[in-house]
Amino acid sequence: MTSRRARAITRLVAAAIALIVVLIAYGLRFAVGDGNPFDFFGYFTNQTSSLTALVLIAVALHQLRGGRVPEALAVAWGVGTACLVVVAIVYNTLVPGTGSAPPWVSAILHIVFPVFVVVDFASAPDRPRLRWRALWWVLPYPCLWLAVVLVRGQTDGWVPYGFLLPERGPVSLAAHVIGILALLMLAAAGVWGLSRWRVRAHPPEPVSRA
Repeated sequence: MTSRRARAITRLVAAAIALIVVLIAYGLRFAVGDGNPFDFFGYFTNQTSSLTALVLIAVALHQLRGGRVPEALAVAWGVGTACLVVVAIVYNTLVPGTGSAPPWVSAILHIVFPVFVVVDFASAPDRPRLRWRALWWVLPYPCLWLAVVLVRGQTDGWVPYGFLLPERGPVSLAAHVIGILALLMLAAAGVWGLSRWRVRAHPPEPVSRA
């Protein structure tokens, strides 16, 4: 088995595990009568883990077919990686140990999967070179998520994380939103920078002089 194929299969397995863990976590909530999908998938962790797993599957399938990763998919790969960095940092600093998921679920989604995705991206010989002008694509999805959460907080009172509660006041909310977006841009800049660090999988082939 070639290293390219082995990496693709590893990505497929990791993505499948992440999706299965998310579905198990949802099943556990459903079993206790708390199966509202808008609440469960309103958590940034559950959304981002699922979406990034789907992106990894698409990347792996392109790899197995021997094709290059399209630019749009490459950007999605970078965005997913940056968002998982934020997932890991925010969960393990702002909201550690919270939530109703079993500890092993939280460990996989907040530590193991983000670390795998970052290490895979950083070490991948097939990693795309991301254009700096595409860096702004990291913002639409998290901004849309934040907008929906803030509207829900003001209407039905549900928010996924305590630091987004409306009763904390506009100053606290603004500070947390700005801080998260700043952290996201910093993580994205790191991922975009990593994309320009070349990893050589094999020594260069000698140039034929025939």
